[in-house]
Amino acid sequence: MVAGSVLVYGGTTEGRIAVQVLEEAGRPFYYSTRTDSQEVTLHHGTRLVGAMTHKEKITFCENHDIRLVIDATHPFAEHIHESIVRLVSELEIPLIRFDRKSINQSLNVCWIDSYASFVQEIKLLEMQSQKTVVLSLCGVSAVKELHTLETVANVHYRILNTPASKEKALADGVDESHLYDSQEELEPLLERLRPDIIVIKESGSSGGFQQKVEAALRIGCKVYAIKRPDYHTVLSRFRILKSCYQIVNGPYGLRRATEKLFPNFFELKSGLTTGTYATVAAIGACRRLLQLDEAPIASVKVVIPNGESLSVPIYDGEDESGKVYCMCIKDSGDDPDVTNGLEVCAYVEVDATAKGQPDDIAIDGGVGVGIITLPGFDTLPGEPAINKVPQQMIRQNLRLLTDEPLRVTISVPRGEEIAGRTFNPRLGIKGGISIVGVSGIIKPFSKEGFLNSIRKCMHVARATDCDHVVINSGAKSERYVKAFYPHLPSQVFVEYGNFIGDTIKMAADEGFTKLSLGIMLGKAVKLAAGHLDTHSKHSTMDKAFIASMMVEARCGKEVLEALDKIKLARELWKIMPQSDVQNFVNVVRRYCLLYCEPLAPDCEVELLLIDNDGRIW
Repeated sequence: MVAGSVLVYGGTTEGRIAVQVLEEAGRPFYYSTRTDSQEVTLHHGTRLVGAMTHKEKITFCENHDIRLVIDATHPFAEHIHESIVRLVSELEIPLIRFDRKSINQSLNVCWIDSYASFVQEIKLLEMQSQKTVVLSLCGVSAVKELHTLETVANVHYRILNTPASKEKALADGVDESHLYDSQEELEPLLERLRPDIIVIKESGSSGGFQQKVEAALRIGCKVYAIKRPDYHTVLSRFRILKSCYQIVNGPYGLRRATEKLFPNFFELKSGLTTGTYATVAAIGACRRLLQLDEAPIASVKVVIPNGESLSVPIYDGEDESGKVYCMCIKDSGDDPDVTNGLEVCAYVEVDATAKGQPDDIAIDGGVGVGIITLPGFDTLPGEPAINKVPQQMIRQNLRLLTDEPLRVTISVPRGEEIAGRTFNPRLGIKGGISIVGVSGIIKPFSKEGFLNSIRKCMHVARATDCDHVVINSGAKSERYVKAFYPHLPSQVFVEYGNFIGDTIKMAADEGFTKLSLGIMLGKAVKLAAGHLDTHSKHSTMDKAFIASMMVEARCGKEVLEALDKIKLARELWKIMPQSDVQNFVNVVRRYCLLYCEPLAPDCEVELLLIDNDGRIW
């Protein structure tokens, strides 16, 4: 057992996400909030409620062997930020700041550095015969500073409906009739008050910033936004070394930062996909092209599909002709991946001929990137094997840098050599590896480690007191089944990867009374044939068995003939007439349940078959 523990300061959406990430490790940690108002499910974590003095914090960290502190508090909780940074500075403990995703400041909003600046600006406005109506959406902490505006404006405050918040607002001199419950729908309140101005904190996407701005703009209200405090300011004040802290804005970044600053807290290390590394290399090459950096940079920020940004190392290179490119070294973490350690390179150039491509960015495959030769993939035959999501990542990230038409060439110098050890030759992908990835992240996949992770997730799911668990193969299918069961808590959605049989047994052991299995057709036809581990090392698509299911479903002769030509099971959706689909789905479901139901005899097992468009059958 690894010594030491983690202390999280939360009470926010980010705090709840931090709990979910740390629970995956199956190791003890502590979650501290000022009050007990936030509901959070802990299995391996211990809840701490109430403020501590600085001396009490020091004693707690020493007595509980705290090796890492995570600050997931509100972006505007400056005094808490300062107390946390002071704590880690004195104890020399590494720190992760779990911040909220930043907001696009191009919105039709007036950005202000502080409440004092806002008050000064409003006082300088030429006031008309009637007082300007101002609505504050900044919470009770802003009341004292904004109250001084009441000499020139009619100010209203939307705050938490708690005795403590109300008491503080009244103590700061506000008339009770000017207080409104923050749980009240915003649009009816705006219609009722018809404010000239609203003032809002830039508290990030999880604080509903954009929705509030859009609601205000719809009624013609002017919006002022207070910029969030810069966390680097407090880090500099206490002279925290860059090697001792990381700032992240999402669950994957939090896990990667924890793996770096507290090695071995997680049993297995995560990695990044070839799609993420191709995007990182393209960002670096584009920055070089545009001369955005005065000196060489060691890393760049990449935005992955869930919207969070990760910092990834890059290196400059030069080919035989003297052409400059950027390169990354693929790190698959503890996943047994043959592409681990490969160089992924990108050239980027301005190219007017790219106009007409999506976002005016053309993406080509260079040396070591395979070519598609058969139908059934995200890309057409003859095109490079760069999947849809990596292409979207490249385009979206480069558009954050420039509007110029660009041509991006991705290459993997040893890609053709390594491709022979992948399934690409069987799939008709020639000349190199594929650039792939849905989430941008690789979760470690050794069987023992993955099964332990599933078991821990099952424990957490059961701790919610929900009797229904929904298992799914990964990020894509989880998105669809969550939409199918929107009322269920997020903890009851558990990823099985390929280990369907083991996961069902674990659910039965935990005592769930209902299990829903979300599955794409590629895994479903393997499961229907009795393969409870659907990894390609252990099972492949059995066309003879699929044909027998088609016959049982009374599919037409033309479908059976088309079956011979497909390479991937997901192509079955395309070759099958709509009139045959439901019968075929019913047969596949029956065979799948034939193998699943005996594993959980006291549990209702439901199969959710997901098609290529995310529809559940």
